[in-house]
Amino acid sequence: MLEQLFKLGENKTNVRTELVAGLTTFLTMAYIIFVNPDILKAAGMPFGAVFAATCVAAAIGCFLMAFLANYPIALAPGMGLNAYFAFTVVGGMKFSWQVALGCVFLSGVIFFIISVLPIREWIVNAIPRSLKMAIAAGIGLFLALIALKNAGIVVAHPATLISHGDLTSFPVVMATLGFVLIVALEYRRIMGGVIIGILAVTIVAIAAGKQKFAGIFDVPPSIAPVFLQMDLAGALNVGLLTVIFAFLFVDLFDNTGTLIALAHRGGFMRPDGTVPRLNRALIADSGAAMIGAAVGTSTTTSYIESASGINAGGKTGLTAAVVGVLFILALFVAPLAGSIPSYATAPALLYVACLMTRGLIEVQWDDITEAAPAVITALAMPFTFSIAEGIAFGFISYAGIKVATGRFGDIHPAVGILAVLFVVKYVIIG
Repeated sequence: MLEQLFKLGENKTNVRTELVAGLTTFLTMAYIIFVNPDILKAAGMPFGAVFAATCVAAAIGCFLMAFLANYPIALAPGMGLNAYFAFTVVGGMKFSWQVALGCVFLSGVIFFIISVLPIREWIVNAIPRSLKMAIAAGIGLFLALIALKNAGIVVAHPATLISHGDLTSFPVVMATLGFVLIVALEYRRIMGGVIIGILAVTIVAIAAGKQKFAGIFDVPPSIAPVFLQMDLAGALNVGLLTVIFAFLFVDLFDNTGTLIALAHRGGFMRPDGTVPRLNRALIADSGAAMIGAAVGTSTTTSYIESASGINAGGKTGLTAAVVGVLFILALFVAPLAGSIPSYATAPALLYVACLMTRGLIEVQWDDITEAAPAVITALAMPFTFSIAEGIAFGFISYAGIKVATGRFGDIHPAVGILAVLFVVKYVIIG
């Protein structure tokens, strides 16, 4: 049956290799089952229900990728968009988390439509590479600010806006040591380095009496408080169009970039540079985003951590299916998830931020008309505490600078149209 489903022989792999690859991928991305509910609880969402939703959404996403596209690529709620969901849409714009879930669902619907139609390639090819890389880096800086805040390293200040907190406090010291441990483990290619770091800080905190231990295993918490709670009518508010666009835009480019990178890493790419079954993979991704919103979590997306399983020999959807099964089994460690303090997940956020920020190296620094908009895009995200604002500032500055320097030919029609729409949005809505 597995041979018929995943064509193991044709792809020169076997069940044992795929099982090992699936376990490897799961261990490198399992931190999300602890980090995602910790972030979304800031939006007022119940921790236990979001924990369950995270596991279920990740499992469904993995199964979709496994059976629709037959790729060894795992999915789960994405880092960056969960922070944007909690801290910007809900925390900053004061919309309910139900409305935010509605925005995620609608962005998934649009993503599905453009994945089926040839619109996707036109949009992806329209955006300058420097802006694409800057958006990834900006999300990294956004995550870094949240990580430093959760650790207590960065605090609010009435005069300077931000300042450092008590650097000798227990949370700050533990978060710092956790980050160093994660980086050291990842440098030495220790499988599951991020989750080891999270658990190590948690164990020390419990041993020191700074955190209560709720146990490890129990029946899964109810998903009912967040299941099918999305407010689609509220999400259709004109003021939320930018939010829906931000979810869509980041998901689209993150997914396309991740899929291409993993296809190249795994040797799935054709000689002409095209990726077989790319549309199926994107349909699986967009379907996972819609289902994830319905289940009760922020945007579900492909994980670059899947590269670890590909390096371990994973070549088919069986790898992704194994990851999906492991996410289902993870439902039974809810007490452990509830025992992990925010300063234990902060190092994981900061580590992911470091990986995302390296995208700035791809910016054309020798061309100021490319570099300046990229810098504005990346800096605007943490400084405005919004991914959407960073994207908008990036498009406006890119088009404006190209016009001012007479380089009209560099502006793709899609970029120009979006820049104008963003200006209109600020003038009319604010």
